[in-house]
Amino acid sequence: MTSPSIQKDIIKIAALKTTKTIINDLGDELFSILADESRDISNKEKMIVILHYVNKYGSIVERFSGIAHVKTTTSISLKTSINDLLCKHGFTTSRIRGQGYDGARNMQGDIYGLKSLILRESPCAFYVHCFAHQLQLTLVAIAKAHLQVCPLFSFVRDTLENGEIISGKGLNQETSLKRPADTRWSSHYATLVNLILMYSSVTGVLEMLKEEVSAQDARAKANGLLFLMDKFDFALTLHFMKNVLDISNELSQSLQKKD
Repeated sequence: MTSPSIQKDIIKIAALKTTKTIINDLGDELFSILADESRDISNKEKMIVILHYVNKYGSIVERFSGIAHVKTTTSISLKTSINDLLCKHGFTTSRIRGQGYDGARNMQGDIYGLKSLILRESPCAFYVHCFAHQLQLTLVAIAKAHLQVCPLFSFVRDTLENGEIISGKGLNQETSLKRPADTRWSSHYATLVNLILMYSSVTGVLEMLKEEVSAQDARAKANGLLFLMDKFDFALTLHFMKNVLDISNELSQSLQKKD
């Protein structure tokens, strides 16, 4: 067996060779950047940067350029990380001709957003809001404005705040409820699918919480969620939104495909 340290060295060498090939392929051409940030398993913020360019054969290509750990998610911190990553590869922001991020304020803000900071250095670096992200934000706005749909997702949020329900405590569940995010509504679709599959199990956990938990607030909350799940309107809305998000999920996945 190869030792862990040698494995890391092999991976590092392979990464360096791959990066060098990408840089040689790009050459002196202009490029766009695609970036997104999230937290890793150790709860540290990181940002992924993709180079988008036309190669010497006239083909549009996207290449992973690296992962940068960021101290904060402020636009200034993100821009510093992008500058450092580009500088590491011998690039400058003056060669950027396009930017693609999500619609978060730190990304697309007109004054202090990441797009604006880069535009000041490279006025031709036009910004494009991710189409898949726009779709998700539209769904969020519609759901929050609908009197019957909004309570469904409030229920999902309140239920997932309870770790015992997420893990299906004591129920030996192979399926678990996933915590959704407003900007990634494909995760809402998966959550609703799993909620339908685990409907009886979730009600079982809520019944257990209502009877066994000592905290009065927790018992009251479990009882309120049970009352909601027993209503026909809740079950109807759950299946209706699952079907709606099934359609939008396919569209979202298509918008994220390279072709």
